[in-house]
This record gives sequence, structure tokens and C-alpha cells, in this order.
Amino acid sequence: MCEENSFEIIINETLEGTRIDLALSLAYKEKSRSFFQKLLESGNVEINGQINDSKKYKVKSGDVIRAIIPEPRLLTVEPENIPLDIFYEDQDVLVVNKPKGMVVHPANGNESGTLVNAVMYHCGDSLSSINGVIRPGIVHRIDKDTSGLLMIAKNDRAHNCLAEQLAEHSITRAYRAIVYHNFSEDEGMVNKPIGRDPHDRLRQAVTDINSKRAVTHYRVLERFGAFTLIEARLETGRTHQIRVHMAYIKHPLLGDMVYGPRKKVLGVDTQMLHAKILGFKHPTTGEYMEFESPLPEEFETVLRKLRKE
Repeated sequence: MCEENSFEIIINETLEGTRIDLALSLAYKEKSRSFFQKLLESGNVEINGQINDSKKYKVKSGDVIRAIIPEPRLLTVEPENIPLDIFYEDQDVLVVNKPKGMVVHPANGNESGTLVNAVMYHCGDSLSSINGVIRPGIVHRIDKDTSGLLMIAKNDRAHNCLAEQLAEHSITRAYRAIVYHNFSEDEGMVNKPIGRDPHDRLRQAVTDINSKRAVTHYRVLERFGAFTLIEARLETGRTHQIRVHMAYIKHPLLGDMVYGPRKKVLGVDTQMLHAKILGFKHPTTGEYMEFESPLPEEFETVLRKLRKE
């Protein structure tokens, strides 16, 4: 290391001929290959004292590469007047139906247009503060390209109560998914730990390394031969859990370009996954409440194609 926010490597014969973005990610494993691609594009990488912005450059033995890593910017979150599909609301809880393509909370690269921006506009100061300024009210999340129901806590007491229910696995979370291939059984369970993929830090994987217990229950709803419509119920809630578990048992989600075939089929290029049913005990009354959202039109269109075929 040269200084706090930069590092320097000298290319040896082992790395010779490797693309520079890959060489940097192999030398500095804390950051991903895509991180270094962006670093190159922003002019923060030097080769032999000269700035290089081409990620296609293939390194040569003896090259001296210096990368400058900028200080992370402090994210701020602003309320935005974005329409919300609200299923339920009172002084404690907000239940919303998130559309596919919307990020739940801001992060680098997605600092506006998120569900949090919309909820802040709608609720004002009436949101729990437990998860900090970037994720006010957020008790659980679903992926950007997953649609469906989410609960938002409007105060800290409600947040703690809902988080306890999540920890106890007493919250009902049932998804609809279209997956590849037929099943020999009508229902089953995947009980395999999930953690960051040891070979690709941008993915999750079934692994025993730094992983957490993950359990997914599934049952067949409709068979189409090459594809199957299933219900998947979460016992635990790990990042990408349904997508990882289904891929692990050789039934990846249709349209999942990360964990499934990287090709567009039936006009679909994002995972066919919808959080359809959400049930929990109300933080104040203790009454069990359950909500069900309709499948998005895109999901229904794919089902109609499969039924026709």
C-alpha cells in the first residue's frame, strides 16, 4: 500500500496478458472487478505513471499500476413525490406493493427514485429510525427486479415488533415464481446455508464459508413441461434466497441472468418473482393481518404464453 486511499502493484509473469480490471480485482480482493472498471473510467488508475481509462488494456510483466480509491461520498436521502401502491396504512405500519425495477433504499448508483424516497414523501417524519437515515422504516427488502409486498415501520416500537417476528420466522412471506424444468415432486424444501459466493463477491451462493442458515419451502402450482409455476415460502430471509436455492436444485428462475441461463426466453430478461402474500401480527393490536397482491401484468403475460404453448 502506498497511502490510505491508493495502492500500487507490480505485474508479475503470472498476471501478464490479463485484462487490467481483472488484474486489479485479483490483487485487491476487497473490491469487485466492476468497481475497478468504474475506477478506470473515472481516470483513477495509472500505468507506469500515465493515466489509463481503458479496461481492455492487457497488463505486461513489470507494469507498475497505481489505483486511487476516492473517499466514499456520504449519501443523503430526499423525499420524492413518487406514487405508491398502498395496501394498508395506520399509525404503525404501511404495506406497499413495490413495482419491478424499483430499488428499496438508496445506495451508490441508486440515490433517487427508490421506495425510501417515495415513503419519506408520503410519511414525512413518521418513520422508524432504527435502520438509519438511508433506510428509514425498512424492516425487510426485496430485490430491485422483484415485485410485491413490503411492510414499512412508522415508528421504532413497531419496527422492533416486526423485526422480532422476522427473527422468530413467524411472518408469512409467500412468493410466486416461474422456474425452469419440471419437478418430480409436488412440494419440497431447500435447507442450505447461503453466503457471499467465494468466487464472485457480487453473487450469493450455497456455501459453508461465512454463511447463514437458509430455508425455502416450495410447492408446484402449475406445470408447463419446460417451466413450472411455484409458490415459494421463506422460513428465513437471506439475500437472493429463492433465486439461489432454486438455482441450487437445478430450477433457476426464468429471466434470472445472474443465477440462471444468460439468455432472453419468452421475452423475459429479469427474474419472474413476485412477493404475493405478506402476513404478520399487528405491532399494537396483536391481530394477525394478511395481504395478497395480484401478479403484475408482465408475469401474467408470460403465464398466458406458457399456457398457450
